[in-house]
Amino acid sequence: MEKAGEISSLKRQVPFELVCAHPPEFKRPIKYIADFVYIDERSSHVVVEDAKGMKTPAYNIKKRLMFEKYGIMIQEV
Repeated sequence: MEKAGEISSLKRQVPFELVCAHPPEFKRPIKYIADFVYIDERSSHVVVEDAKGMKTPAYNIKKRLMFEKYGIMIQEV
């Protein structure tokens, strides 16, 4: 798709911070790591894509947080 000019700026394993690590007792932030992120040249929108074998409860929460924080709906393939 990138070679055909349908998408651009293809990146793999892109981290998104969903919840920060504050207060100090939360030592690490909660992150979602997208399998692929790219720009759809037809619409100029950023696309976040995830290759899913099984939707775990943790994934479902992270999917919701991605939409709440960034307004991005993860596309599942």
